[in-house]
Amino acid sequence: MSEFIFGPWPWFIAGPLIAVTMLVFLWIGKRFGVSSNLRTLCAMGGAGAMADFFKFDWRSQTWNLLFVAGSIIGGYLAAFHLSDGSEVQLASDTVVALERLGFQDTGSAFLPDELFGLESGLSLKAILILLLGGVLVGFGARYAGGCTSGHAISGLSELQLPSLLAVVGFFIGGLTMVYGIMPLIF
Repeated sequence: MSEFIFGPWPWFIAGPLIAVTMLVFLWIGKRFGVSSNLRTLCAMGGAGAMADFFKFDWRSQTWNLLFVAGSIIGGYLAAFHLSDGSEVQLASDTVVALERLGFQDTGSAFLPDELFGLESGLSLKAILILLLGGVLVGFGARYAGGCTSGHAISGLSELQLPSLLAVVGFFIGGLTMVYGIMPLIF
């Protein structure tokens, strides 16, 4: 039993839990998405005085802020209190490809030091990548009318064609990044 609690949950448990969560959201008339929380936070801070986009009833979206806070707390609890500390299981081809790119401890952590360590985060290259990546992700989420979680989980569960097109675009962008741009950066 402890292996189930302290290890990764199998797809046949996690997947139906996500489906049940989406059914509850549909039933109570809520739409799931994480990127909309930035708009809510900006509206809470008074950004409506500067742009009409932020003029809306942000109090109606506080449930979504609580959902994100719960996701952060749940992620922390899972990583530091419900994890057995085992290595990340990666396909051997992935390990070889990452080692070719300079990742030394492939599979030992979800957040490799080469990308997320303090030393790597303070370099000019890392700062530029973070700035450009943040601008592109922010623009993309706004242009697509939502983020990957909102479109892939909520939009697809509602059978929305724009969400399907957005998810296809996300996958194309992700594959382009991993196989085309990332090897040039590293």
